[in-house]
Amino acid sequence: MKKYNIAIVGATGLVGSTFIKVMEEYGIEVNNLYLYASSKSEGKIINYMGKEYTVIDLAKAKFDNVDFALFSAGGAISGEYAPKFRDGGAIVIDNSSFFRMYDECPLIVPEINIGDYSFDKRLIANPNCSTIQSVLPLYYLDLEYNVKRVVYTTYQAVAGSGMKGINDLRSAKEGKGYSFYPYDISKTCIPEIDSFLDNHYTKEEMKMVNETRKILHKNFPIAATCIRVPVECSHGVVIQAEFEKEIDIESAIKALEGKEGIKVVDDIYNHGYPVSTMATGNDLVYVGRIRKDLSCVNGLIFYTVADNVRKGAASNAVQIMLKIIKEKESK
Repeated sequence: MKKYNIAIVGATGLVGSTFIKVMEEYGIEVNNLYLYASSKSEGKIINYMGKEYTVIDLAKAKFDNVDFALFSAGGAISGEYAPKFRDGGAIVIDNSSFFRMYDECPLIVPEINIGDYSFDKRLIANPNCSTIQSVLPLYYLDLEYNVKRVVYTTYQAVAGSGMKGINDLRSAKEGKGYSFYPYDISKTCIPEIDSFLDNHYTKEEMKMVNETRKILHKNFPIAATCIRVPVECSHGVVIQAEFEKEIDIESAIKALEGKEGIKVVDDIYNHGYPVSTMATGNDLVYVGRIRKDLSCVNGLIFYTVADNVRKGAASNAVQIMLKIIKEKESK
């Protein structure tokens, strides 16, 4: 693989630092690595593959001579700076929700729809963390059985709120109080992620609805309930899916086993099912507790777990970049 000039915007944040970690794990050698953050992080030294790099204030960024720019600095920063890097010649992969529903901006899970990217679309959106781990098994099942309706219930780790969420959980556990969440997250689950909308759903819930349809190129009915839970990392999602074709447990497992990005863990009599500690630190989507939905015909219920900071954010973006590089170098 050739060496590229890569910029990371939000390099000192939870996802930004994971971009760097994942790139290093994947052995991505760079020609130049530009690490951008806010002025308060300027001058910080970060090691990448044995070499030290200095964090630069984003306000001083130069937008040319960048092949790929990975963003995780919030929607406002993405809205302002992502087009500048794109117009300077970079392929931008943005982790915020800012561009996700723009018609001209592909929303990509690389195992599913990397084909939505084309070289004239130089700004790509990374989906919501819970959406990524939900659509991946749904995609493989949809290929065989044609999904017609979905209900999501998420159990989302505090890492989904960044270091503020992690610190709030840790502080509450240590008896030092809490300030970020509206309740003590160490003692309860909170059925509120992001702000409420006029339809009484939260923005997080509607992200899952709208992003699923865009990624799968389908307009079937979807509902979601998103719940914050006292777990540091790796989200869980219960998925109730109804299909047009008859489906059973054995055929569902067959449709999922061995597929890219999926690990089936479904051995209930030996406590074999996905849990957060299983997923934390890797890039797989674990699927288990697969069973018939007794409330409808051709229905299935299953449970997924994935590391929301990695596959739900940083790793998905890096995997997008790698697939684009592979395509570029094959031409």
